[in-house]
Amino acid sequence: MAKVTFLGLGVMGAPMARHLAKAGHDVTVYNRTPAKADAWVVENGGRSAPTPAAAAEDADAVFSCVGADGDLEAVTLRSDGCFRAMKKGAVFVDHTTVSARIARQLAVEGRDRGLLVVDAPVSGGQAGAENGTLSIMCGGSAKAMEAAEPLMQAYAARIVHVGGAGAGQTTKMCNQICIAGALQGVSEALRFAQNSNLDLDKVFEAISGGAAASWQMLNRWKTMADDSFDFGFAVDWMRKDLGLALDEARSNGSALPVAALVDQFYADIQQMGGHRQDTSALVRRLPLDQ
Repeated sequence: MAKVTFLGLGVMGAPMARHLAKAGHDVTVYNRTPAKADAWVVENGGRSAPTPAAAAEDADAVFSCVGADGDLEAVTLRSDGCFRAMKKGAVFVDHTTVSARIARQLAVEGRDRGLLVVDAPVSGGQAGAENGTLSIMCGGSAKAMEAAEPLMQAYAARIVHVGGAGAGQTTKMCNQICIAGALQGVSEALRFAQNSNLDLDKVFEAISGGAAASWQMLNRWKTMADDSFDFGFAVDWMRKDLGLALDEARSNGSALPVAALVDQFYADIQQMGGHRQDTSALVRRLPLDQ
């Protein structure tokens, strides 16, 4: 069993940290809002710390799941960040979806401090975190993965070492590019079926078992048909992720015409007030002729 630290106790981080505690690890937590960290300790045991640096002292492994590049920089590289307190040979695993640039920067900073660093964004959403069934795409050295993987198994169903520093983040961008295209397709098919006065349950039964099937269709068709969007992965977060992908595409020479278009469709949803709605709210911008 290891002495571990978890930085960031949001809807993803809190259950991931809980799985580490249930696996028997000695867990110290930090959250920007201290009351949330204190409440986590009351429920799960372990201890909380006032700063990332204090939380990371003498830890074998430090995990983070925060919001964006700036948040990650704050908990790692600033004066009270964990990198200043971590012991040599410890592993740092970041589960935030951020730019490949900062992932590579942390790998270099970590190397210079004698740390092992893995960029490890996740897929599976809040349900995957709660159930311990996340898919994790990892970038980093083989040595870093060797240290991190046994710990990540506490909350993952699939862990794939994709390549070197930043490869986990660029793979997550691939994931979000695929989701954006799939959801736009499901949205258009659903509205087309509605405007054709078809039985939506029968349409789903007919097409969900063939080549048109996708995770988005299987899990979102019925909720989209019910205009239910107050759950799941928020539109604001999807726009952040697509922005990362579009920025990286400008750097590596890729063309992402569909992702760029769907990103603008999500901007429409934000203007309609759907900032915190599930990404399947994409269907709301399509006309319903009824």
